[in-house]
Amino acid sequence: MIRNIRINLFTVSVVLVCVGVVMIYSASSIYAWERYKDSLFFLKRHLVFLAIGALFTIAMMAIDYKNLRRIAKPFLLLSLLLLVLVLIPGIGREVSGARRWFRFKFISFQPSELASLAIIIYVADFIARKGEAIKQFFKGFLPPLCVLGVCALLILMQPDLGTTMALAAVVFIMLYVSGVRLTYLLSLLLAGMPVLYFLIFSVPYRRARILTFLNPWLDPKGSGFQIIQSQIALGSGGIFGVGLGHSKQKLFYLPAAHTDFIFSIIGEELGLLGTLAVIVLLMMFVQQGVKVIKNCSDKFGYFLALGLVSMISLKAVINIGVSCGLLPTKGLPLPFISYGGSSLIFDMCSVGILVNIARTGDYP
Repeated sequence: MIRNIRINLFTVSVVLVCVGVVMIYSASSIYAWERYKDSLFFLKRHLVFLAIGALFTIAMMAIDYKNLRRIAKPFLLLSLLLLVLVLIPGIGREVSGARRWFRFKFISFQPSELASLAIIIYVADFIARKGEAIKQFFKGFLPPLCVLGVCALLILMQPDLGTTMALAAVVFIMLYVSGVRLTYLLSLLLAGMPVLYFLIFSVPYRRARILTFLNPWLDPKGSGFQIIQSQIALGSGGIFGVGLGHSKQKLFYLPAAHTDFIFSIIGEELGLLGTLAVIVLLMMFVQQGVKVIKNCSDKFGYFLALGLVSMISLKAVINIGVSCGLLPTKGLPLPFISYGGSSLIFDMCSVGILVNIARTGDYP
């Protein structure tokens, strides 16, 4: 059984990555030719990140995942340092008013993805070390909360509210499962609601996203344009789709067609059957991930797997929800499929770690 879980987890991940390669080329080729005179522009860069991710995956599968506990704190400090550096003009790359990337020639790197992995490893190690003390407010709940707060503040300064909320949700899940009192978590959530309200409605583009989510037709050519075009793409595909490569919405109608809204292009070109196939694959990934979690032989591995599976699941749910108009626009990529180097590397590293954990599990 242990071998089957590892094979299934790895196979599903490979299939999702292959779907991503095909759809990224389909969704980006015309845009890439128009802008860069190279229809393979985005595909070539995606393949570079895919190769880098494969190397990290192999490395994560080769080492003992328990060794990650030794570097949990240094890794966290490094990620926080990178989050600070990316905010400095001249070091971090600014795109559309957001400073989230380091640029190395033709490769971009988003430190918030590294920070997400560092936080998950740190919290898993913290929970494993504290044992029953995790239920205490000052010894168990407050330290990881402070670390999360510092990291969240730095990511918010980029600004990137979507990643911040996703990371906070994952840490809350890990703490809740570890035995932290529900009253602590609920109290923090209630106290954070006014802050969240301020963060959303004090910033014009975030406020516009919420209003657009409630009624995109209030501004169909402005803030509502993207979600309307996404829904048109999904609706145009019908059951069987218009055919691979034949999307009309990718012809400069739907912004971010190969990144945040690639699910909509899948719906248009491959139809309802295509979108359901992607959802089923993601559900299979989560199912195998849950098996790894349930049968893990040690506490650190249990919470590490829980954090990784929760993060990938949450990003998938948010991305699909946004594409369908069920959630406000967040700017989170679809795991394994969307174009985006840092996110792909994080997803592939997660697979390597999960396969590693599965190798040492207690399976019937």
